[in-house]
Amino acid sequence: MTHGVDLTAYNTMGFAVRAHDYVGISDWSAFLDWWRAPAQVRLHAQPRFILGGGSNLVLTQDIAALILHVQTRGIHEVRRDTKYVWCEVAAGESWHDWVMHTVAQGWAGIENLALIPGTVGACPVQNIGAYGMEAGQAIEYVSVLDFASGEMVRLSAEDCRFAYRDSLFKQAQYAGQARYLIASVCFKLQHDLSDWQASLGYGDVAQRVAELASGREVRPADVAQAVIAIRQSKLPDPKVLGNAGSFFKNPVVTQAQADELKARYEKLPCYPMSNGMVKLAAGWLIEQAGWKGKNSASGHVGVYEKQALVLVHHGGGTGAELMQLAHQIAEDVFKQFGVRIEPEPIVL
Repeated sequence: MTHGVDLTAYNTMGFAVRAHDYVGISDWSAFLDWWRAPAQVRLHAQPRFILGGGSNLVLTQDIAALILHVQTRGIHEVRRDTKYVWCEVAAGESWHDWVMHTVAQGWAGIENLALIPGTVGACPVQNIGAYGMEAGQAIEYVSVLDFASGEMVRLSAEDCRFAYRDSLFKQAQYAGQARYLIASVCFKLQHDLSDWQASLGYGDVAQRVAELASGREVRPADVAQAVIAIRQSKLPDPKVLGNAGSFFKNPVVTQAQADELKARYEKLPCYPMSNGMVKLAAGWLIEQAGWKGKNSASGHVGVYEKQALVLVHHGGGTGAELMQLAHQIAEDVFKQFGVRIEPEPIVL
């Protein structure tokens, strides 16, 4: 354990904050031995925060909690049958690298989720999703450390209670803190593509894929490359311009409210959901409210000029300043549309 660690490089917004206590986890067995040792019992009740790639995170101040930074690596094929392959992936693996590994093997199941920043261990927490696909659809089980018992537990996809940008991992607590620390995630992916159908219903993915396939049979890699091209055209590279990806969740409204808004705003993008509700495009609402490309009074933070759903850090700003801007945006959207939009990242 080290003290006073600078977390600027560990959050993609690039906010300069420090962690009072920090533990980097690169060897899972070694970490378990350390955590279970009598000398660490005092830490079990201390406030803690689990850090992955820092890509879905807004740090507003120095952190007094114990930071557990998951950095483990490894991909292991568990089994396969004539149609599917099951792979267990360490929580510290790069999510995008894992997606690209799957499409390089010709496997289908998470190709629409290419270029989403962060780690594999973070994907079940948020149930990350994009372009009509969610990670939870491909997850078989998640292996976790249960802080309540101190034991390793395997949670099935059903146990994880996946929902839109939500899961058990956001809700389950022990002694007022997150109950589980994710060690690895097992994915069920399709390797026999004889009956595979690409998910092409969102944005201009279908057009991009058609151009890439150029008449031949579509492959998962085509979908991934199309998504990468679209995301790169809309989203800034966090290594160049601090950001946390899509900052606001797409709001979900009733069919009646969607119909009323559609009558007033003909071009409003609406996506019917299986439960009868309708998902609206938060980026469109923010842009119509006049925020696209605008900065805060200080100029330190602002809304990305190419995509209103993305808030950016130009440098010299703070997480508190960013959250103040986010509040102003949400209030303006509510005043104009009567719809509440909520931040997607974790705010600490």
